[in-house]
Amino acid sequence: MKFIAHLDMDAFYASVELLRYPQLRGRPMVIGGRRRGSEGTAIPTLREYSGRGVITTATYEARAFGLHSGMGLMKAAKLAPEALLLPADFDEYRRYSRMFKDAVRTMAPEIEDRGIDEIYIDLTRLVESSAAEGAPDPWARARVVAIDIQRAVREATGLSCSVGITPNKLLSKIASELEKPGGLTVLTSADIPARIWPLPARKINGIGPKAAARLEALGIHTIGELAQADPALLIERFGKNSGAWMHEAAHGRDERPVVTRSEPKSISRETTFEEDLHPVRDKERLSRVFTDLCVRVAADLARKGYLGKTIGLKLRYDNFKTVTRDRTLDAPTGDAAAIRRAAGECLKRVPLERRIRLLGVRVAALSQAGGQAQRGAVATRAPSLFSDD
Repeated sequence: MKFIAHLDMDAFYASVELLRYPQLRGRPMVIGGRRRGSEGTAIPTLREYSGRGVITTATYEARAFGLHSGMGLMKAAKLAPEALLLPADFDEYRRYSRMFKDAVRTMAPEIEDRGIDEIYIDLTRLVESSAAEGAPDPWARARVVAIDIQRAVREATGLSCSVGITPNKLLSKIASELEKPGGLTVLTSADIPARIWPLPARKINGIGPKAAARLEALGIHTIGELAQADPALLIERFGKNSGAWMHEAAHGRDERPVVTRSEPKSISRETTFEEDLHPVRDKERLSRVFTDLCVRVAADLARKGYLGKTIGLKLRYDNFKTVTRDRTLDAPTGDAAAIRRAAGECLKRVPLERRIRLLGVRVAALSQAGGQAQRGAVATRAPSLFSDD
């Protein structure tokens, strides 16, 4: 028997901001945009916003107005004009992400990192090892372990998290959402009909809006209805692999293991501008951003212990067309200046007639740094973004 937990931080970005601005607790607030203004200035409301940004996350008070991640800020302003708007601070969110994961590892080392604010944890060994001194019911022991993990996360970060514990990853992902915020839900296979089947089919991780709409066209709205559907029909409409997977998932079956270590294929940084930037008139600003992205990628490589041999550039124009270019070096590097030079060479191979909406830098073909890590910094007088230097 497996005891798999899914831990999901509660309104993570917004909760980190509330540590910085505790006076805002209890007020509707959204996180959106990328540039942080000077400290001490008044925090604007959505009523004052104009632009094309989207909500990164929202506090639970803001969600009561219908605001949610991915919603345009202009639309959100119509629903909750007095909601507060804070720009994102991803460096701080990453710092808190490392803090909560380190806190969990001290208690339960078998974790699978699934992003900045969520992890899977294999609790099986911990539950089994506590059999002698713990409760006779192993699921009760799993609950005790989860309570201790929630406490450790709160003590390390000041933040709350929600945890779902079930026999597998698929069910635990669903369970962690059932009693947010600060919830702890323990489900066994026997609980599936009562707790899982009444939920919308889209609650299954992997069934997106398009698939959910196609299921609804077939009269399938809930996970229970999906479980009762003819597998042959699902295979006919969604294909052999997807159809069979939907049938298994609706019955709560998932054999995927918790993967405690995976090698990244690339490390990247990118930014989307609030306003499209002109490649000539905004050259100085673009150059600063470009250099900063290269420095940040180099810092990420150093922190994670990698070097990379392929340097990539990503541009998205004002017409939403995206272009990428790569350059493979003779030897792997983690040096910011070398990344900047290679990315600059990639830049010379893309057209620059249109305004720029997004700019990104990527390092791929990664290898372990070992003792070779290079931590060079880009010189203060970096070459201009669009020059031939």
